[in-house]
Amino acid sequence: MAELAALEEPKVRAVNEKHGDDHGVNLGKLRAIAKRLKTQQELAVDLWATDDTAAKLLALLICRPKAFGRDELDAMLRQSRTPKVQDWLVNYVVKKSKHAEELRLAWTDDPDPVVASAGWALTGERVLKKPEGLDLGGLLDVIEAGMKDAPERLQWAMNMVLGHIGIEHPAYRARALAIGERLEVLKDYPTSPGCVSPYVPVWIDEMVRRQEAATAG
Repeated sequence: MAELAALEEPKVRAVNEKHGDDHGVNLGKLRAIAKRLKTQQELAVDLWATDDTAAKLLALLICRPKAFGRDELDAMLRQSRTPKVQDWLVNYVVKKSKHAEELRLAWTDDPDPVVASAGWALTGERVLKKPEGLDLGGLLDVIEAGMKDAPERLQWAMNMVLGHIGIEHPAYRARALAIGERLEVLKDYPTSPGCVSPYVPVWIDEMVRRQEAATAG
């Protein structure tokens, strides 16, 4: 904890706070500590039990994802109120767990939009890697009805699913584009030069263009 505190950088904290996070540790330096520590499940549990965001992030890097039970992961998500902690928990731990699908189903319909956003993030993973058994048309129905007025983090996760469906599943592409155009979610999102806008009509068109160019090449 002292080592993490010594890495605090006010400028880093200021940037992170603009995105809803509450730590001032450079993530590259945090990953260097994790690389040194390697996997230490017991230490990870102790770090997670603190109220310190940097400690929680380090815990997620050195834990053993498959060591957590379903209820433990559910509790951890509900304790993850900042975007970076939630993102790392879902991507680095939950996705590697045998409980991922059960939690996806439970979280997607949770009344807490932060919890629901994690369910939608897991759904996006399935759309990309294991779409068999998913009701893609049903997902589009839910997105069309609820994404426009959803809270920010949930809206972002639903938008990612909409984009993935349109990019990866040609049969649903026209409908995904139409939903994106009608709802106009993230249409004015600031995008850095060289990056693709998360606005679904632009995102789908660009990614499909790249896929077609790669195939032609």
